This record gives sequence, structure tokens and C-alpha cells, in this order.
Amino acid sequence: MRIDISPTKQELGRRAAAAGGELIRAFLMHSGKANVILATGASQFEMLGELIKQPVDWSKVTCFHLDEYVGMPMSHPASFRKYLKERFLDQLSAPPAAFHFLNAEGDPKAECQRLGDIIKKHPIDVAFIGIGENGHLAFNDPPADFDTREPYITVELDDACRRQQFGEGWFPTFDAVPKQAISMSIRQILASSAIICSVPDARKAEAVGKAVEGPLTPRLPASILRNHPQTKLFLDEPAAAKLTWRP
Repeated sequence: MRIDISPTKQELGRRAAAAGGELIRAFLMHSGKANVILATGASQFEMLGELIKQPVDWSKVTCFHLDEYVGMPMSHPASFRKYLKERFLDQLSAPPAAFHFLNAEGDPKAECQRLGDIIKKHPIDVAFIGIGENGHLAFNDPPADFDTREPYITVELDDACRRQQFGEGWFPTFDAVPKQAISMSIRQILASSAIICSVPDARKAEAVGKAVEGPLTPRLPASILRNHPQTKLFLDEPAAAKLTWRP
């Protein structure tokens, strides 16, 4: 894992997007196509805002996303499909080769199978992800399943995760936050050739500190990123506050 610390979240977003864009261009040059994963949430605002400015031929890029709430319609303000359509897909000058949205409104098991079958045919080159306040990756809350080989799984959301979603303003009340989601699995995330992890804000500092310097454990899912040889962790100063060692 390599760590990059920016003075502001805006600079974090610029650096992470630039690094990600460079990787995508390299994969396009090598094979003529690229497959990417995109994350959502407040932590990705700045990165995605800069990624759409990158000189990338998106017509050759196939996109996936990490997770979606079970039963969530795309019209809901908290829908991650809505988020990515409005903040990423609709902002591109040309559409990507494909964007495989996660639709969790129907049978979650069938949707996991459907999208799992697709992603198995598109090995991921670059994954853009974040880390939750409870240390989760995607919606793999602690203790996360480090072993399953299924690309997508249905998960129960713990209270810490649900409090984060409420605290970020996606839902009017805590009780309105769904208790289940479809999530990309840990192994599927780690199967990516390169990982760009963007984590701003002081509220993430404890999780970042434990992920980087604590035990590698399913009880802090993001700690597994240390096992990936091509992970770059982008932090702003508040998110890096708990680190005892800095690059």
C-alpha cells in the first residue's frame, strides 16, 4: 500500500483522479479496453468530479459499481444508481462501452448471480473505492467475509454503517436506512489489478489509522488492502490524523 496525503479534500480528489486516469489510459494502450469499479458516497464527490475531466476514451471502458441497498428504487435520493448516473455517467462527453448498474429492487440472489456472471467476463483493471467509518469496504461491514469467492453477495448492514448513511444526509431518519444491501465481495475488490482508495474527512481518521497500522482482521475490513500490491490510499490531512507514520 502506498499513501498520498493532500492538504485538502479537493486536492485529494484531483490527485486520486489523476492517478486513476493514468492507470486507465495505460490499460487502454495495452489492451484497447479497460474495466473499472466506481464507488459512491460523500467521500467520492471530489474524486469523481475530477475523474470525469480526465482525458480517457470512456467509449472503451466498461464500468461496474460496488453496492446498492436492497429494495432501493433509482428514484430515491440515496440510490447509488442515481448517484452514479447523475454524478458520473451523465457528465461524460461520450458514454462508456457499458455501465452495469446493480439493480437490487427485485430478487437480491438473482441479481448477485446476474452481475456476478458479467463481471467474471470483465477482469477489473482499476477499482475506485473508499473506506467507511466502521472500516468497511463497499458494504462489507465487520466482521467481513474474506473468504467467499462470489463476486456479489447480500449483506446485513450494521448500526455503525447505517448511522454513517444517516449522518451523511441520505435519509430523513436512522430508521429509514435499509438494513440490507447487495455488495461486491472483498475477494472481488482485491481481484482488481489496481486500487485507488479515496478517504477524506476527520470522521474516517480512526478507521484509516487502524486499517493502515492495526491488525489485519475481518473486524476492520479495510485492513485487507495492505495485502494488495497495487493499492494507493489517498487521504486528506484530517483523515490522516491518527497515523503514527507518514510517507
